[in-house]
Order: sequence, then C-alpha cells, then structure tokens
Amino acid sequence: MKNDIQEVAEGVELTDGFHLLMEALEMNGITNIYGLLGIPVTEIGRMWQARGNKFFSFRNEQNAGYAASVAGYLTKKPGVCVTVSAPGFLNGLTALANATTNCFPMILISGSSEREIVDLQQGDYEEMDQLNIARPHCKASFRINRTEDIGVAVVRAIRTALSGRPGGVYLDIPARLFSTTMSAEEGQKSLFVPVDPAPAQLPAPSAVSRAVDLIKGAKKPLILLGKGAAYAQCDADIKALIEETGIPFTPMSMAKGLVSDTHPQCAAAARSMVLQESDVVILIGARLNWLLAHGKGKTWGGAKKFVQIDIQANEIDSNVPIAAPLIGDIESCVNALRAGLKGAAKPTEWMSAIAERANGTKAKLATKLTTATPVMNYFNSLGAIRDVLKNYPDITLVNEGANTLDNARMVIDQYLPRKRVDTGTWGVMGIGMGSAVAAAVETGKPVVAICGDSAFGFSAMEYETITRYNLPVTVIIMNNGGIYRGDEANPEHQVSCMIFNPKTKYDQFSIALGGEGVRAETPEALAKALEASLKSGKPTIIDAIIDPAAGVESGRIGNLNIVSTIGKKK
Repeated sequence: MKNDIQEVAEGVELTDGFHLLMEALEMNGITNIYGLLGIPVTEIGRMWQARGNKFFSFRNEQNAGYAASVAGYLTKKPGVCVTVSAPGFLNGLTALANATTNCFPMILISGSSEREIVDLQQGDYEEMDQLNIARPHCKASFRINRTEDIGVAVVRAIRTALSGRPGGVYLDIPARLFSTTMSAEEGQKSLFVPVDPAPAQLPAPSAVSRAVDLIKGAKKPLILLGKGAAYAQCDADIKALIEETGIPFTPMSMAKGLVSDTHPQCAAAARSMVLQESDVVILIGARLNWLLAHGKGKTWGGAKKFVQIDIQANEIDSNVPIAAPLIGDIESCVNALRAGLKGAAKPTEWMSAIAERANGTKAKLATKLTTATPVMNYFNSLGAIRDVLKNYPDITLVNEGANTLDNARMVIDQYLPRKRVDTGTWGVMGIGMGSAVAAAVETGKPVVAICGDSAFGFSAMEYETITRYNLPVTVIIMNNGGIYRGDEANPEHQVSCMIFNPKTKYDQFSIALGGEGVRAETPEALAKALEASLKSGKPTIIDAIIDPAAGVESGRIGNLNIVSTIGKKK
C-alpha cells in the first residue's frame, strides 16, 4: 500500500486528493465548476458546494464543457468542467476541442481508471487511455499520479490555458488518487498561485514601425476585429485606436459590441464593399480562416496588404502573405500602434464612401424588418426582437443555428463588449444552452438565446438545468419546422430527413420543465413576450412560429455544401 497511501507519523493531520484539488482551485480564484457527476467524481460536487462554492450540474458533459469554455472567454480565468471517466470524458472532450479552436481558456478534469489496468488493457470499469486521447485536441494533457503533485498540476493547467493563445487543458486523475492521503501540512505547502500566468508580450519596435508605415501609406485602411480582441479586455484602447485614426472597422460576430455597432465608423453594413476595396487591413484578434474566406478570392477583391496582430508567430502567413506581422499581446500591440499613428491623417473620403453605402444597406434592411407577412419570417421576427433588445444593452445574446445565426448577426446590434456568444470558429451546433448557463452565471445579468429549432435540439434538456438553477434566461426558438427550412417534401416510404414533427410545442416543453412558455405567431406577440420575460427574470421559452419556407440551405455557407450531380440535367 505504500504506492497508495503515504506513510505519516501517528497523530499527524491528514488531507486527501479531493481536498487538495479543491483547495488548489480555490487558491487560484475558481469558485464555479460546471460538470456532470458520477463515479469516481461525485464527492467533488458535494464537497465543493459544502465549502460555499457553486457547482452547476448538467444533463450532458458536452454542454457542461461548453459552459466552462464560455465562462473562460467571459472572465479571462479558465472555466473548469468536471466529468466522469471514459464516455463522460469523451463528451467533455468535444467541448475542450472547441475551446481550444476558439482560444477559450478551459480545464477539463476527469476521473479515470487505474494505470496498471489500463496499460495492460485488462478491462477495468470504463477503461480508456484518456490522457493520450485528449492530447491532440487541446493545448496540453496532464495526468496526476501523486497527491503532492496536485498543486503543481493545477498551476500548470492554468498557466497553459491562459498564456500565449488561450485554449483547453486536460487533467487526468486516476480514481484512487482522490482518496489517497498525505500530511495536511505538507499538502498545504504543495499548493501555490502562479506568478503572471499570462504575461504581456511586447511587439518588436521594428515590427511596429513597419506596420505604422504601411498604415500611414494606405488610402483605404480597414480594422477587422475578431473575438480575440474582445477576449483581451482592452476595450478602451481599441476604441481609442479606431477614433484617433478615423479608420473604419468591421467586427467578426463575437466582436460585435466591442465598439458599438452604432458607432459612426462601423462598416459592418458595408462589409462586402470594405473587404473588396480596402488596401490595408489591420487584423486585431482575428484569423484569416474560413470565416474570412482565407484572406483571398472574390470576397477580398484585388490585392491588399495585411497587418496582423497575433501572439502566436506561426499563425502569420497561414493563408496569404502578411506584410506587417505584429507578434505580441493585443493590448501592447494596439497601444504601440496608437503611439506610432498619433497625428496621422484620417481617411475621411474613404469613410464618407463607406457611410453612404452603409446607409443605403440599412434603409433596405429596415424595409424588410417592418414588412408584414402572413407567417413571420426571419426579418420581421428578428426586427421585433432587435427593437426590444436595444433597450437592454447589458443582456448577453447567445445565438446559434444556420439562418437564425446569420440573420440575427446581421439584424441585431450589440452595444457593449462580450455580450454576444455564438458558434464561433468551428460553427458548432449545440452550444446554446450551455453558453446561456455560463453567461447568466458569470455576468449575473439576463440572457437571451436565439436558436434555430434544429440547433436547440442539440442541448434542449439543458433547459431543465436553466430552470433548476432559476437562471434569467429567455430562449427564443425560431421554429420553421426543419433543418434549414420545414417545407421539404417527404419521400413515399418515410418522413423527410430534413423536417421535424410539426406538432412540436416548445412553449409546452418549457412549462413541463418548470419554466414559462409562450407561443408567438406575430412580430407584435413576439416583442410582447420577450419584454415580459426580461422583466420577470424567469426562465422562458418563446416558440416563435416562422414560415416553413423561410430559410436557405446551409445559411450563408451554402458554397460549402457538397451536392451530387449524378442524374441531373446540365
């Protein structure tokens, strides 16, 4: 038993793995844990709550992991998710991989089978080599084998999750370690807080000069904000850069509100124009991935030069040559640019042309938003939602779906930073309810989740989690009865694979799970229901009935949908 329990002198106060893990997390500022309990981690939840902390228990580990990742994004502290072994771990791993892809700091902690049995594949309960399975899908994967290493493991996980480009970390804890004991005094000595886990990384002066010269020479510069800029929480500095230089900006979806969508320099309503006609683009916390057409092709028009701020050097030139890379943290790089660009001429003619295009686009959209239809469509329903939400700028908007996501992103303005959470870099469906829980918990403010009926189905049972904790979450389900749309014809032998049961009543689902439920069939009814829900603070589902013919295949990324041409006329 010497490998299981340390020998200590008789009468010495003991501690164990459970307590050391909790104390290490508390010492490092963690108070909320998201997860799903069972063998061998059940006691973590009970003991965590007994210590006055909060444990949010979910119905599926994947959704608990999404909650933890969004908590990390909103707070700049790693969100923590706890799961059982093997299948529970695998459910959580999806969220961990998504956190890493989106650069959200998160720690997944899972119990696991004992190494001596796993390594010989002798068939233990939920046997799985979790450490190595996790490794390709996160920044780091660590296993704790000794109680005295719990403190350093937690610190390594925190530093890894936060430093450089944030992301996910996996901590594997064999079941036996939780009850393994050691001297309480020695255990306490093994715990510590890391010094400066996410240090500033200053850009090279020569790199700043190169970028400044390029921007000063631009006739049509553009600032493109990504969610990394929102995560950085240097909001005032970014706004100052925009206003001091007079350069127009356009945000990626989760950067909306970093500088208000109603700001006069916001070029979102002229996005196609500015992407095609700009000559120098300053990327702040954004990557030239599929969401930006990889920086090339028709989306971007002719040749242009990029200034890219990124803390990770190997991101540079990932798709197109970057003329002026700035390697460093966003706050340091933005302030270096501000200093170098002080007094530079503002691109007033370019801004005037953008404003003219944007005003025309907004006028066309305004007509769509107010046009009455026999059954609601995405425009007049989202227009009604927008008119309510503009009076509640502090709510967090969670948004997922295909058409629901694309149209809401275009229609609904954001006014404050980090008040929009959506499917992110991977475009993952199912983030809705987990993200809503985390946003409500971490901000202490109301949340509105606008979900397509298909997207809602991925995490629907977590609405019970919302009602159980009585969180101020309003879920609006854009119900057109199918995937993309609900009017596809059925084949003779079976219901179409793209449509749902037309008798589904999501408002009644809410009532069955202890919340409020409203069915809305007109924009006026939808606005009234949303206003009432926000004022009540009660968990509510609004079943917004949308025309089954509303929606297009794959939303705005139909070009990615592979279609067979066999047997079709050319």
